[in-house]
Parts: sequence; structure tokens; C-alpha cells
Amino acid sequence: MTQHMKTPPVVSQEAWEGAYEEMLVKEKTLTRARDALAAERRRMPWMEVKKDYVFEGPNGKVSLLDLFEGRRQLVVYRAFFEPGVFGWPEHACRGCSLGADQVGNLAHLNARDTTLAYASRAPQADIQRLKQRMDWKMPWYTITDSWDKDFGVDEWHGHNVFIHDGKRIFRTYFVNNRGDEAFGTVWSYLDVTPLGRQEVWEDSPEGYPQTQTYKWWNWHDNYEAGAAPDQRWVEVSDAGEAAFRNKDA
Repeated sequence: MTQHMKTPPVVSQEAWEGAYEEMLVKEKTLTRARDALAAERRRMPWMEVKKDYVFEGPNGKVSLLDLFEGRRQLVVYRAFFEPGVFGWPEHACRGCSLGADQVGNLAHLNARDTTLAYASRAPQADIQRLKQRMDWKMPWYTITDSWDKDFGVDEWHGHNVFIHDGKRIFRTYFVNNRGDEAFGTVWSYLDVTPLGRQEVWEDSPEGYPQTQTYKWWNWHDNYEAGAAPDQRWVEVSDAGEAAFRNKDA
């Protein structure tokens, strides 16, 4: 440790625990405020997307609706991988690549009827080569028209969030700049979607889909559409939830 670094004081276990409890009060306040903000976000107005956009995928041309992959919600990250970007053609933007490295297993997000996709202007051959080199699993499409400009990501990265009702697509939210830093976990993505985590504890508008807290959680290789929660997991999660609630978490 450098001698010029002004470190905090070294204290006893009792004093440390007291300082920790003081900090924990503030952290719980922040958690509740974050939950309240997500609830407000679920009540944001929607903007209908009326233009037909065309992307290039591994198997040819696809529409914005195709990017949902049959699910109801879609989060699209505009990653910079194309001629003129530092790193081309071996790498994508360093910042976008750091973000891609943080993306967790997509099975959990998919289980909440939500798809994550990346989009760049690089040709598919280069995208597939990059994904293989970096061991990235998210679907990644080529932008072919004005989609990036129309959704505020032609000059800078960002996440656009969509939901569809049949063939009607709606833009529901947008995150860029430092807001992108938090993305990667299933919770960070779901908290910016219009339907949220879809658990009963959430403050969501009437009629929104919700299931019992924790019960849908599963091993990423064990999700089965329509399968009922394993009773053993129900018992474990019930006990865990009760313990958290008793602590006023």
C-alpha cells in the first residue's frame, strides 16, 4: 500500500460493526428508492414504432419484431463494432466489449419473456467471428438503415427497451452514458423493462403479469416452458423470503 494514500482509520470490531450498521441504513434507503424508481419507470408512456426497420442476422434479413425471438420484451444494446471504431476489425469498442463481458446467462432473462440483443454496423461475418473469439452468446445483428439514428445511438452507445402487442411495437425506455455501466445481470435488464421482474412484491400497474417471488428461479439449463416450480425450491425460497422480510430488508 502506498505511503501517500490517506486511508480510513483502523478500529475495533465493535466500532467497525457500528459504522457498518450506519452505512446499511443508507444502503437500504437506496434500495427502496431504486425499487420505487423502477415502479415509476413501469408507468412511463409508450411510443409506438411505426417504421419498418431491417436488420441483418446470421440467416439473412430480419425485422425489429423478429429480434424479440417470440418473447414479449426486447432490450437492444447498440455496440460500436464497425470500420472507424478503435479496435476494428479485431475488436469492438473497448467500452462496449467490457459491457459485453458482463452479460450473464441469457436463459434467466428469457424465462421472464425478455430478449437481449446487440446491434452494430459491422457485417455479420465479422460479428460472428468476434463473438466466437470473445465467447459472447447474445444475438447480435447488423444495422442496415436509420434505426441507430432514430433511437439515439448513432454516435454513442445505449440500451433501447421495447415491448410488442401482436405486430405493434412500442419503445418504452432508453438508457445510455453511465447508466449503461450497471447492465449485465438479469435484474439490471428487467428493472428497465415495462413489465419489470414480474414478481408479486413489485409495485406494478393493475393486470401486469406477476408470479410468486423467487419461485421462477432455476438452473440455467433447466428451464421448461410452463413447468411448475419444484416443491423443494418452493420450501427453500419461502424460508429465505421470510428471513429477509423479518430483517426488514
